[in-house]
Amino acid sequence: MIGTLLNWWAWTATVMVVMLGTPVVGVVFLFTAPFDKGRYAAGRMFRIVGVTAMRLNGLWTFRVRGSLADPRRPYVVVANHESYADVFLISCFPWEMKWLSKDTMFKIPCMGWMMQMAGDIKLVRGNRDSTLDAVAQCRDRLAKQVSVMIFPEGTRSKTQEMLPFKDGAFRLAIESGAPILPIAVAGTRNAMAKGTFRFLRARALAQVLEPITTAGMTLEDIPRLKAIARERIDDGRRALASELGIPMSPRTATADAQPA
Repeated sequence: MIGTLLNWWAWTATVMVVMLGTPVVGVVFLFTAPFDKGRYAAGRMFRIVGVTAMRLNGLWTFRVRGSLADPRRPYVVVANHESYADVFLISCFPWEMKWLSKDTMFKIPCMGWMMQMAGDIKLVRGNRDSTLDAVAQCRDRLAKQVSVMIFPEGTRSKTQEMLPFKDGAFRLAIESGAPILPIAVAGTRNAMAKGTFRFLRARALAQVLEPITTAGMTLEDIPRLKAIARERIDDGRRALASELGIPMSPRTATADAQPA
């Protein structure tokens, strides 16, 4: 009974914050769009709306670690993907990133409107034209000194093992000359498991890891770049899981050369 009430409150608080936050993001967008071509301010306000909803739901204790010396230096940010709650957790970092997200998220009232005002990037899976347009938009955001956030697994893993990383984020980083910024995530799998929208009690951590330069790399270096990022993230998430008291399955070899 208590769990049901808390879940009801979490959803109520989230919906209310999103509805109230939409006009706030709209005002910031209207006043900053003429000179803020990267939509940094509108995007930051949108993330604050998400973090506010997370703080109010009462079931999640989320913390982030790490900082950037220059938040306007553009990175291609990559992280492991455990659940929908990853978005709330990573949004706690105090700088703006544009998110590559599936098109269905943009169709959600209020949420989708804020994503558009924030300059997030829509992707229709399996649609080549949409993929090309998404890549062009990612390059545009990087050129405007705003980082781009991509889950290289493409979807949430059903198990504790990460899925193979796709090429897209690493190709983008090499072609644009932007460094890769890995982020390790642990604990969100227990916040909102795949296949359900039910909020559960969870503690989660996300940590910024050492950036990976792409200077001098060519497209032939994509497999090596993926392997470095994947190993760094895997080590990081296992360390965070240990700190949270989450048992992890033994590390297994996984093919990591999957086309985007």
